[in-house]
Amino acid sequence: MKAIVVGGGIGGLAAAVSLRRVGWEVQVLERAAAFAEIGAGVGVMPNALRALEWMGVADEVRRLGTPRVSGGVRASDGRWLVHLPEAGQERVIAMHRADLHGVLLRALPPEILFNNVEVTGVEELDADLVVAADGINSRLRAELLPDAPGPVYAGATAWRGVAPGPYDLPITQTLGPGGEAGVLPLGDGRVCWYVAAVAPAQAGLDPLELFGGWHDPLPHLIRSTSQVLRHDIYELPLLPTFVRGRVALLGDAAHAMTPYLGQGACMALEDAVTLASVDGDLARYDALRRPRTRAVWRGSRRAGRFGIEVRSRLGLEVRNFALRSVPGSVALRGMSRFTTWQVPSMPR
Repeated sequence: MKAIVVGGGIGGLAAAVSLRRVGWEVQVLERAAAFAEIGAGVGVMPNALRALEWMGVADEVRRLGTPRVSGGVRASDGRWLVHLPEAGQERVIAMHRADLHGVLLRALPPEILFNNVEVTGVEELDADLVVAADGINSRLRAELLPDAPGPVYAGATAWRGVAPGPYDLPITQTLGPGGEAGVLPLGDGRVCWYVAAVAPAQAGLDPLELFGGWHDPLPHLIRSTSQVLRHDIYELPLLPTFVRGRVALLGDAAHAMTPYLGQGACMALEDAVTLASVDGDLARYDALRRPRTRAVWRGSRRAGRFGIEVRSRLGLEVRNFALRSVPGSVALRGMSRFTTWQVPSMPR
């Protein structure tokens, strides 16, 4: 059986690795001139690590990444709101997105990778299975589901980068009025960071003006980063199906979500392994993935309403009091409900 994967990002490469593991002949078509990944950090959550274990590449991910235990949540003035206990907590692997992409790329033979390929429609692809992993603005999704809504602005814009360091910091999230920030340390002393603020789309904003008064080391991380990436946050409204005919939507092409749970890339890895584990049974793939991604999509939305979208003084006081009142062990259980996913069993 032959599969063609459209899109050479993390989700597309993971699909290729996974399908080859169960015996499919695979080709990967990428529109860009080279297979590469831009961006900053990614937290490989326990659910994503299980998917990578199934693919056979988890050891290299552990070698390149840094196992960290999340430090918790802070207020913009630096006060700790939640300390997460280390006992019983599964590790998060902190790494650069380019490193994760490279692990998946090296797991594939070069002769199945084709770049500078513009796919404009499904009919031009000769394969038993087509995997549409072409991102939030997927052309294939628009062709297959012409009545489905396209991406919508989620009301916030974000900046991210990699500060040179060296630093020795825990993984932390910071919540402030109408904004949030995150710190994801890498093993070589560099730090991946992001800041996000409620704002109109394409607003002309300076991250240092917005976050320069937040606790250390956030302002210093922004100032010391030579290349800061900025993007408005979009999400994809929930789709009625992830499949149509011989085509399966995967990753952001199927369920692009807000980043407030840090599960976007993790969901794409889950998709890839699930698609292979059902061995091309697209009805089964749809039945497994839509409820799961819908729950995470909604969970990320709720996290945004409780986090970045809180702006009033009273709202901040209530939110921060609520967080301080929750024992770390309880907060940990609440977070782990999104990371307990297991790889589906293979069909006979």
